[in-house]
Amino acid sequence: MKVSRWVIFTGLLLMSSLPAEAHTGIGAVHGFVDGLLHPLTGVDHLLVMLATGLWAAMRGGRSLWLLPAGFLLMMAAGAGLHLAGFTLDAAEIWVAFSVLASGLLVWKNYRISSGLAAALVAGFALSHGYVHAAELQTGADASAYAPGFLLTTALLHGLGIAAGLLGAARIKIISTGFGLLCAVVGASLLVGV
Repeated sequence: MKVSRWVIFTGLLLMSSLPAEAHTGIGAVHGFVDGLLHPLTGVDHLLVMLATGLWAAMRGGRSLWLLPAGFLLMMAAGAGLHLAGFTLDAAEIWVAFSVLASGLLVWKNYRISSGLAAALVAGFALSHGYVHAAELQTGADASAYAPGFLLTTALLHGLGIAAGLLGAARIKIISTGFGLLCAVVGASLLVGV
């Protein structure tokens, strides 16, 4: 079985498990400033956003805009699902898996189709959006929080892209080191759930 298929298969198995508490974001969230700062408080979100940007840069071409833009759109959709009262089973596990899978994708720079890459990123984003919306406190202004959260997420994607483009001469070192870091953190998050 190809490794990319193994990653997808493992993710689907994990998603079918019972929900767990893998998300590491902390503190109450209420408005725009909280939205700006919150993506920086959880290692899971921070690593996946940087990895998404870095992987987009490594893939090049239309992936430079497709993966980050798709992530933002699907993250907003995931938040919308939660706010509309839908239940996304195993979202915490999918978030933890997204850290591991992002690390493997960056580390090995798997060459998969643009459609499959976009689908993986969409799955990661849906769960991240859902989990972060679940953290909103009663009375929080989601319409103020969301733009701040999306802005910081886009900036993290941009940092990942910049690291990939500006570090092109050393991309193997960057992708190996960062990919391994994500994989180790993701694996430890999964073990913790």
